[in-house]
Amino acid sequence: MPELPEVETVSKHLQCLVGQTIKHIAIHRPKLRYLIDPKQKQQLPMQIVKSIQRRGKYIIVTLSQDQLIIHLGMSGVLRIFDQAPPLQKHDHIVVSFENGQTLILNDPRRFGAWIFTSCAHDHPLIAKLGPEPLSKDFNAEYLYQICQKKRLAIKKVLMDSHVVVGIGNIYANEALFQSGIHPLSLSCNISLQHCQKLYTACVNILEQAIAKGGTTLKDFKKTDGKPGYFSQELLVYGKKDQPCPVCNTKLEDFLVSQRHSICCPNCQKRV
Repeated sequence: MPELPEVETVSKHLQCLVGQTIKHIAIHRPKLRYLIDPKQKQQLPMQIVKSIQRRGKYIIVTLSQDQLIIHLGMSGVLRIFDQAPPLQKHDHIVVSFENGQTLILNDPRRFGAWIFTSCAHDHPLIAKLGPEPLSKDFNAEYLYQICQKKRLAIKKVLMDSHVVVGIGNIYANEALFQSGIHPLSLSCNISLQHCQKLYTACVNILEQAIAKGGTTLKDFKKTDGKPGYFSQELLVYGKKDQPCPVCNTKLEDFLVSQRHSICCPNCQKRV
């Protein structure tokens, strides 16, 4: 599933649509993760794209009168074409613009979302999200105060979108490795010093991943069809039984909240 760097990359590439007027929208499948509101077929044409922003793992498209909330799910890809291409399998939504450009949502697994709403920030999917990890609202002190109130595996806390948005499984594994913290460490045992290391690791990894266009493991592609290249920088994720890049100890794999966790039993200590 695309995480913050991947969604940020897509959001940046979509900026070329700002200022464009929607000419037509075709909905080829009535339901992805949720039902797709058919009213937008009548209401979206002639609306202008005012802005495109990311919130957590969601893309929010602000139009002249309404808003769209887009989630890429497990396999969703947004592509922009200068001319409308032939319809492909799994092309579920096609948006045509008056300048000739076409935006297509292709989603083989259909876990993505395309939500038509009057106010995205009041929508239940958005309203209770935690702070952005690259904003001033997310810092070591904030993370420490949250951890002290919970008795959960620190990886589970880090991946809780009510605590902080966008840090999914890939980047949680990498941040915990770089900060030397075992994923199963209880959050209430995490010191402020550990939180500072973890916060710094999260910010550094996310910024590096955004600079590389995100991480492509299987499905993720940018709007130009190219993959993200941060996968070449991953230190532990997807490297089960390989030697630790620091100490050569065999990396371990286990589940935390049904998600695969990779860690070095030597470099990452439980606290």
